Amino acid sequence: MSMIIDRRLNGKNKSTVNRQRFMNRYRKHIKKAVSDAVNKRSITDVESGSSITIPKRDLSEPVFNHGSGGQHQRVMPGNKEFIAGDRIKRPPSGSGNGGSGQGQASNQGEGMDEFTFNINHDEFLEFMFDGLALPNMREKQQQDMMEFKTHQAGFSTNGPPDRLNIIQSLRGAHARRIALSGGTRREIRQLKRELREMEVQPGAMDNERAEHLREQLKELNSKLKKLPFIDDIDLRYNNFVKVPRPSNKAVVFCVMDVSGSMTQEIKDMAKRFFILLYLFLQRSYEQIEVVFIRHHTSAKEVNEEDFFYSRETGGTIVSSALEMTRDIITKRYSPSDWNIYVAQASDGDNWEGDSSVCSKMLVNGLMPLVQYFSYVEITDRQHQNLWREYESIQDSHPETFAMEQIKSVADIYPVFRRLFEKKEA
Repeated sequence: MSMIIDRRLNGKNKSTVNRQRFMNRYRKHIKKAVSDAVNKRSITDVESGSSITIPKRDLSEPVFNHGSGGQHQRVMPGNKEFIAGDRIKRPPSGSGNGGSGQGQASNQGEGMDEFTFNINHDEFLEFMFDGLALPNMREKQQQDMMEFKTHQAGFSTNGPPDRLNIIQSLRGAHARRIALSGGTRREIRQLKRELREMEVQPGAMDNERAEHLREQLKELNSKLKKLPFIDDIDLRYNNFVKVPRPSNKAVVFCVMDVSGSMTQEIKDMAKRFFILLYLFLQRSYEQIEVVFIRHHTSAKEVNEEDFFYSRETGGTIVSSALEMTRDIITKRYSPSDWNIYVAQASDGDNWEGDSSVCSKMLVNGLMPLVQYFSYVEITDRQHQNLWREYESIQDSHPETFAMEQIKSVADIYPVFRRLFEKKEA
């Protein structure tokens, strides 16, 4: 009878036991499910986790089976109703629920046999923001660094017990014993060789000499045993030093139009876009500042609460917001020390003649200062003059300027991924 031993590390679905290894194994399916979940729910609901479903056919693994022929013995426990030769009746039609999943299918065309599990908030954000980064992140002058990272720097002869390095201590003890007992061990080998020659040589053996050699061997072996296995001078402790870790400082300007042409639906989509951006920045970077600027005919720097929820009406002068952004950068965020990013959301409306002013202000005033400028136009209508002015900037600054259009809530997440997709080095 043949026996099959599966020595694969992840054989027979054992990888599903370890949650992290399972999620890495089926990363492609989970990422697609997270993307679908984001499109179906409100962006403001990403604080919660999600339920992920993977078709059973994608969980299959190769297995070994016995071939046809030969003798097989099988034990079927729990059989109290049938004996050999009985015929089993076919179950009524439609009574099965699932089975192999090939008969019935769900509305999405998948078999009924599916594997469903839940991911928490942190795991959901990890897959949602996978592959995203602030573009053109560059190292600036590292001054006033407050972050330090601990690195191991060799070993020391003293330290707390929790830093004791057992391997290095045993190596030192072994080297010490070899060094201190080298001469004694050589003497022992010489005496053993002489005693062995006396025992094998023909004729009468000098018993007095042999007894003397045995006494010497006994004394030398006793001397070796007195050597301590480990001494205080053998102890070695891990030595750690704090090394300054460079940390890039970044600031992101969130600029939003709150004029009368911005309906509540458009404002809500803009809010969701900025909330998604804010969550991404919080997760991706530890040292980052966010500046919120609202504008209609005039611009104003506000806090997060006012930026998302206060109500204002009026006309639209986009250049006022761009001018305020430039002034704040000049006063508080030196381009030599900060990575500067600007994200602007608008419905595209602007006072006639002001769009050309915005174009000149961007080219001459803002683009030399920022690493990346992203513009989102939230409208289902045709593009206005502001979009056409920005197109010329995109052509002249393809690496640092990007623009996209959002027509519905479902477009927010795909547009966000296109704007902040990680660029290949």
